[in-house]
Amino acid sequence: MSAARQPSPTVRDEAAPAPAAAKKARAPRARRAAAPPRGVRPAPALGGDERARLLEGRHHDPHGVLGARAARGGVAFRVLRPYAKAVTIVAKGLRAELFDEGDGLFSGLLPLTGVPEYRLLVAYDSDEIEVHDPYRFVPALGELDLHLIGEGRHEQLWTALGAQPMEHQGVAGTRFTVWAPNAQGVRVAGDFSYWDSVAYPMRSLGASGVWELFLPGVGAGALYKYDITRPDGSHTLRADPMARSAEVPPANASVVTASGHVWRDAEWMAQRGERPPHQAPFSVYELHLASWRPGLSYRQLAEQLPAYVKELGFTHVEMMPVAEHPFGGSWGYQVTGFYAPTSRMGTPDDFRFLVDALHRAGIGVIVDWVPAHFPRDDWALAEFDGRALYEHQDPRRAAHPDWGTLEFDYGRKEVRNFLVANAVYWCEEFHVDGLRVDAVASMLYLDYSRGEGEWAPNEHGGRENLDAVAFLQEMNATVYRRCPGVVTIAEESTAWDGVTRPTDSGGLGFGLKWNMGWMHDTLRYMSKEPVHRKYHHHDMTFGMIYAFSENYVLPISHDEVVHGKSSLVSKMPGEDWWQKRAAHRAYLGFMWAHPGKQLLFMGQEFAQGSEWSEAYGPDWWLLDDSYAAAGDHRGVRSLVRDLNRTYTAAPALWERDTVPEGFAWVEADAAEDNVFAFLRYAQDGSQLLAVSNFSPVVRHGYRIGVPAEVPLWREVLNTDLQVYGGSGVHHTQPLRAEPVPAQGRPASLRLTLPPLATVWLRP
Repeated sequence: MSAARQPSPTVRDEAAPAPAAAKKARAPRARRAAAPPRGVRPAPALGGDERARLLEGRHHDPHGVLGARAARGGVAFRVLRPYAKAVTIVAKGLRAELFDEGDGLFSGLLPLTGVPEYRLLVAYDSDEIEVHDPYRFVPALGELDLHLIGEGRHEQLWTALGAQPMEHQGVAGTRFTVWAPNAQGVRVAGDFSYWDSVAYPMRSLGASGVWELFLPGVGAGALYKYDITRPDGSHTLRADPMARSAEVPPANASVVTASGHVWRDAEWMAQRGERPPHQAPFSVYELHLASWRPGLSYRQLAEQLPAYVKELGFTHVEMMPVAEHPFGGSWGYQVTGFYAPTSRMGTPDDFRFLVDALHRAGIGVIVDWVPAHFPRDDWALAEFDGRALYEHQDPRRAAHPDWGTLEFDYGRKEVRNFLVANAVYWCEEFHVDGLRVDAVASMLYLDYSRGEGEWAPNEHGGRENLDAVAFLQEMNATVYRRCPGVVTIAEESTAWDGVTRPTDSGGLGFGLKWNMGWMHDTLRYMSKEPVHRKYHHHDMTFGMIYAFSENYVLPISHDEVVHGKSSLVSKMPGEDWWQKRAAHRAYLGFMWAHPGKQLLFMGQEFAQGSEWSEAYGPDWWLLDDSYAAAGDHRGVRSLVRDLNRTYTAAPALWERDTVPEGFAWVEADAAEDNVFAFLRYAQDGSQLLAVSNFSPVVRHGYRIGVPAEVPLWREVLNTDLQVYGGSGVHHTQPLRAEPVPAQGRPASLRLTLPPLATVWLRP
């Protein structure tokens, strides 16, 4: 909380007490001894219990006792203004000072025939302001919104809950709404009240569990939190779960915001759904925004990132979580503000500007989304209203055993609605093109990282989390229905059946799934010395046994280049950096030709030798001319560029990624040679031949079987070219197929295989 911050004059004019008054310690004040105001009689007194509930933040209907209403003898007014010296009712032809009841309450009975359009003139020690009375407004949330919230089916929940600047009953202000069904009472506090919690109690909107208050004069930029009275009577000050903006951490107040961004990506949005992602070119550059170029804002990133990614030829970027999080070292995976892009790099509109710039450069945007868990910070979601609310009530299902966090209660309809709407929110409000859903496996299994006695089976006696399954199915179905062209991607590391199968066929409904098994197997092979690789040959071929069981992404992600795992190039064996970089290049060539979409984490595109750290980001200095080996690193980056460009231009590498007809082994058993060869096929039958030699020797006259109907093959990519830092062994002329059978095929090519290299050939 930022209690020391001063509100802007425009906010203070409407809602704030005087600064000097706000610095006083709050204590009950005796009634003034002054004579009653003229023309004003005492209003009916509040009962002691009702008065206490109002002042202690336990009143469910403050609008029933505050504001103005018809009473016997006229109209009764009651106002709650802590620290005020006097409150006067001001209307057309009317100016009447109210009685001071003490404790910030002012009231009076005026001889009027009806409630007028009135304002409050509030006097403090050194100031006097004229404001609208928040308690003269009817609820600003409609019955349909409340019905959908109650049903857990409000697909645009962010339009109903949170802080919404708006005009209500002809007055500009902000509607505050929050779901807190266990609370005895809720009050909104902020810089507009100098963080005094007493002044603005909210009303309960029935059985919905929603509390609401419209505050006139409060607008975009205002800081706020909710003061919640727990069931035991204690208080907790919480950030808004639906906040669409937040203070820069470690400060944690929520920020009222409204978007003014004008999108310029209509062409991108119109065409992005023309081809299903699993049948389209899809190569992803994964990055951590805050450390890609440390210190850059969203708008500064918009000047550099699109051009860099476009030059490298990636079709998409994947951003590690951008939702607000308190600890930068979590990389965004412990979220406290699910609806707020992190303010570390700018405002929500600044983030929109970045997405817009990427789209106009022809680059799709995927964001990591984290519905698996949330941190225990006492100002955020944990026991939000005094009891388990967003987390499961069963401690065995609430506590995440790996990360010290809490798991969501996917069986509670309001919590499920909070998350499903959040997925839609990022797609609709920020035009993102994909959601990579983090830690799906930890959601699917009740016994995930739990020992015997630490978990309870489901109703059928199984280990599957049926609530999480239903949630994921609902989330995917809703996103695909509402947001054409968006893809959802599961980080799911087990053999769960049907992750990318449609929900109407019993699947989870994801569009793509990370192939963690392929990644682990192939990296294990690559980490071995070439002389030992023959004993691990199956690690490179095993993935094809299940390659078409799901729609896969092949991920070399941030998880593989941190925490002692080494960068990609440093995983390669030996002390010879030429061989390390050559193996790195050969592996990327194998990966880009393999069935499945591609994902590469930042820094790996130029063979950075050190592990990634969010503290300093990629080692860009490796590309500087002053560094002796800069040319080798630039060579690897040039290879990645050419891999992407050749890949995108070759439908054989992506059109039939998910069906067996798109792939055929040519050589899968040459373990002694460390050689692999396979064919890829496009819908029209066009082909691409990929051959990898993972030994450090040149293999002359190596026969590779090819179809007899293709007479000539030309080399279209070779990771050993000198421009990439290789030795330069390549084929300068097209190769003619010879009628010599090989690997069960009627014809063959005699190739010279470069050392530690992958070669692509096309007819």
